[in-house]
Amino acid sequence: MAESFYHFLMRYRHPKPSEDISEFANEAYLDHSFPKTATDYHQISNYLELNVTYLKSMSIFDEAWELYLIHKS
Repeated sequence: MAESFYHFLMRYRHPKPSEDISEFANEAYLDHSFPKTATDYHQISNYLELNVTYLKSMSIFDEAWELYLIHKS
């Protein structure tokens, strides 16, 4: 089974985030409703667009998703 996006994102958690992706990871970690087993772009994207206020821009998610795809290949 492929690693979920959430588990991939957790690699970027940092106690003193200096990058947007680390801030995203920290906030996603605290978000108990985040779809932790999802591997589908649209499912995660829809969740973020409709349910979260902590993501400054969806482009941060898009960057993280690109890294996730590179990691998966």
